[in-house]
Formats: sequence, C-alpha cells, structure tokens
Amino acid sequence: MKKILTGNVICNDQIANDIYKMQISSSHMGTIRAGQFVNIYLEDKSLLLPRPISICDADENSITIVYKVVGKGTKELSAYKTNEKVRVSTPLGNGYFIDGKKFGGQTDDYKGKTVTVVGGGIGVPPMVLLARKLKEKGAQVTAAIGFQEEPFLVEELGKYCSEVYVATDNGTSGFQGNAVQMIREKNICSDEYFSCGPKVMLRALSDFCAEKDIPCQVSLEERMGCGYGACVGCTCKVKVKTEQGTEIQQRGVCKHGPVFFGEEVAWDE
Repeated sequence: MKKILTGNVICNDQIANDIYKMQISSSHMGTIRAGQFVNIYLEDKSLLLPRPISICDADENSITIVYKVVGKGTKELSAYKTNEKVRVSTPLGNGYFIDGKKFGGQTDDYKGKTVTVVGGGIGVPPMVLLARKLKEKGAQVTAAIGFQEEPFLVEELGKYCSEVYVATDNGTSGFQGNAVQMIREKNICSDEYFSCGPKVMLRALSDFCAEKDIPCQVSLEERMGCGYGACVGCTCKVKVKTEQGTEIQQRGVCKHGPVFFGEEVAWDE
C-alpha cells in the first residue's frame, strides 16, 4: 500500500546540463525493486500532481533519483538544498522481472547469463539499480546508453557492468547515433535485454530482440497523474492472449507497468 513519507535531502547536485541527482534519506521505504518509481510531492500548491521519478539507486537508509529539469515542478525540485524536507511516496509500479519465472520473468537463473541494460536519456538512471541487482544474481552485465549530447551516470554503471558503451546523437562522445544502432553496429549480444527510454528506442530494441528471439523488457515512459492507477491517465495498449485469440487491451502504465515485455506492447496501436 502506498504511503507518503518525509525525508531529508542528503544532496541535490547538477551532474549534466539540466540533469540533477538527488539523494533522499528514508528508512521506511520497504522493499525496492529495480524499475520502480516514486512520486515526489512539491510545496508549490499550484502543482496539483506529484512528479513521478524512477529510482536510480537505493540502500537501507536512502534512495537516489536522477531527473531532468523540464518544467515548473522539476525546476522547483532542483532548488532543494541539503537537509531540506521532501515528501516522497513509497515505491510504485512493477519493476523488472528478474526474480524467476514464477514471478513473471522469462529467465529463472541469471548466474552465468549475459545481459545488456539499455538506457536512453533520462531512461538511463534506473539502469544503475538494475545493473547492480543483476550482477548480484551472477549475471555478466553490459550497458548500452544513449544521449542527445552530454553523457551521465557512466561511472556509476561502470561499478556493475563489465563494459559501458556510450552513444550520442551528435557524436561528441562515443558512438554517433542512438543506443540501438550502437548495439547493432557493435554486435552487442546478450541472453536478455532490459531497457528504459524514449518509445522510439524501446520499439527499435523490441524489434531487434524479436529478430533474434531474445527476451526484452521495456519500461515505458508515459505522463502519469496519480502514479497508482486511480486516474487512468497513463494507459498503453498491450497484446493479451485469450481463448478467442490475441486481443488488444489497455493497461495502466503506473499500475501494470511501467515494465512490460517487448512482445507484449502493441507498438502500432
């Protein structure tokens, strides 16, 4: 059940152009799964809706979020100082399916498996916690991350990944192009792929994995209202197998996701 907690800002540092990394102390978050998000509740009463932000990393006493300043809400968030209070929800949504088939995954044991985490832009942050969890399960983890211009969180991913491949749209750092183009060009092969980022990137990765018959998990980035399924404002269309065949049904990204398998998503609908 969702709770709203009050934590202290440990740090709130700019790590790239318009990109901030905030660590929040909170010892009552409960179990956190890689791929989940939290709602941040701001003090400005004109901002009626909370800001949903992916969990980048976590320990027993804190969570770390990385966000981009894109509007009034995230602009206010970027001004928070060390030791200021911030209201934050407990983890929301379903994370990546990495705990075996009986918990919805397609892989039972990651020991000795090769996996690639694929992030695009502000979809890179949740790859840090995911990479750590997969490494703890014995997987050999590779990261393929793409940015418009300035990379970030490369060093953090390097703690858990045997290789971190970087792509930028303008070619100022690493491969020139996007993350999926880089995967194809450099032949980055794995037993399973995990991703978060723009829809066009997720679809391209899903197509790539379908060609090779490799499992692919995608975390959809949709505008969310409440963050827990009450407002039905962040729906996506998925393929559901029924007795009559395959049907296209709507699912709430915040409640049923944000993580889905690539082959589930009805990309053309």
